[in-house]
Amino acid sequence: MHYLLMYDYVDDVVELRAPHREAHLALAREALARGELLLGGALADPVDGAVLLFRADSPTVVEAFVANDPYVAAGIVTRWRIRPWTVVIGA
Repeated sequence: MHYLLMYDYVDDVVELRAPHREAHLALAREALARGELLLGGALADPVDGAVLLFRADSPTVVEAFVANDPYVAAGIVTRWRIRPWTVVIGA
């Protein structure tokens, strides 16, 4: 099953995320190495959110990512949601 994790960011995210960026990316790299995180990145023009694509048996994996994400703990993420995603075409 695939899940989309969608983040909404504070207005000045680019400046505020700097002290937490390496820890956030380390968390993402760990999820990638386990095969849970497939793709992830910030939305651009404007940088007001992010989308991360996970493959997991349940949303629990994605919820654990959110619970450990320094961006969430620092208040940089103002809202997050997890949506199951039915892949119709593509690998």
